[in-house]
Amino acid sequence: MYDVAVIGAGAAGMMCAAVAGQRGLRVVLIDHADKLAEKIRISGGGRCNFTNLGAGPANFLSENPHFCRSALAGYGPRDFLDLLRRHGVSWHEKHRGQLFCDDSSESVIDVLRAECGAGDVQWRMGCAVAEIAREAGRGEGPGAGSDARTAAGADGVYVLRTTTAGVLRAAKLVIATGGMAIPQLGATDYGLKVARQFGLKVVEPRPALVPLTFDPALWQPFAALSGVALEAGVRSGQGEFLEDLLFTHRGLSGPAILQISSYWNPGEPLSLDLAPGLDLGQDLVAAKPGNRQQLGTVLAGLWPRRLAEAWLERDGLAAQRLADTPDKALRALAARIHDWTLTPTGTAGYKKAEVMRGGVDTRGLDQKSMQARGVPGLHFIGEAVDVTGWLGGYNFQWAWASAVACGRAL
Repeated sequence: MYDVAVIGAGAAGMMCAAVAGQRGLRVVLIDHADKLAEKIRISGGGRCNFTNLGAGPANFLSENPHFCRSALAGYGPRDFLDLLRRHGVSWHEKHRGQLFCDDSSESVIDVLRAECGAGDVQWRMGCAVAEIAREAGRGEGPGAGSDARTAAGADGVYVLRTTTAGVLRAAKLVIATGGMAIPQLGATDYGLKVARQFGLKVVEPRPALVPLTFDPALWQPFAALSGVALEAGVRSGQGEFLEDLLFTHRGLSGPAILQISSYWNPGEPLSLDLAPGLDLGQDLVAAKPGNRQQLGTVLAGLWPRRLAEAWLERDGLAAQRLADTPDKALRALAARIHDWTLTPTGTAGYKKAEVMRGGVDTRGLDQKSMQARGVPGLHFIGEAVDVTGWLGGYNFQWAWASAVACGRAL
């Protein structure tokens, strides 16, 4: 019998277990994987982009956008940095507030493991929970108050039937099993199944922070540009970003596309500015007088050469000299570059996604405790919840913040 059972020993699960354990609760932390925190281990190229200095509510998507405010206010990036300092972990900022470990992601895993140790958290690794049942507490229905249920207390007790640890019982249950991104590391929809079991609504999940794909026939003129990268502005729906863009054999990737993928809906177009910060039409017209260079040579001075050549080939301007090109044609060329509109056919799926968008509907959760409304003692934290951060450390910050809010409330 435990005070708290936490299912999922990832970023959110370990943090929550540590906080609850250090506040005097008897906690068991359960995970179906044999190896601890693989998603932390591979994140940030092995250095773990563990937070972002600018993290705030505006950096998160949710059908209930104000839900994340309380948790983020209660535990921010500076709080996690204080934790790392106490454990002697050093870090650096890459750009735009993104913080990474100087050494490796193992540093963050070690910190969380040590914090769990300080809370005397009990571990059950390589242990799947096959069935969850809830025994009602006093005053919760037929038979309430009987001797068999008195020990459960007013809020009842959760009974977990596991594959390797037998039956575990806990007064409180925290689901921290994450989303479906990167299934090759064991990610599943387990948390969503538990939510539905207890009558909670789920916002339809889908891959996020993921490359977008395009019709192969339409993409053919650009397939040879695989590896070409440049800064670009990208817009779709309510999202707009200025980030690096990467051409691939099948479509577009890079931070710009990963960011906008969270906002993109099937069937919607993307609008890309491939020369942000420039007035390409004005620049080309201004360079025209007396210029006998090929248009491609001039454009390659402002753009990656391979992209300039492919773009002009597609537009039938590959053999054109700048001086012979009408001003109107130059401005039209620039307009297409500044507002390239194309419609993806889909995404690269959960195998290539960094996170899952959607999840447990936050309108069914209490924002201060992450507890399910109407289901006493049942809590959801981290990626399983319908709160999805931007690329750049924001999703880890949500894991820490939601876990600490829950751990304190427990």
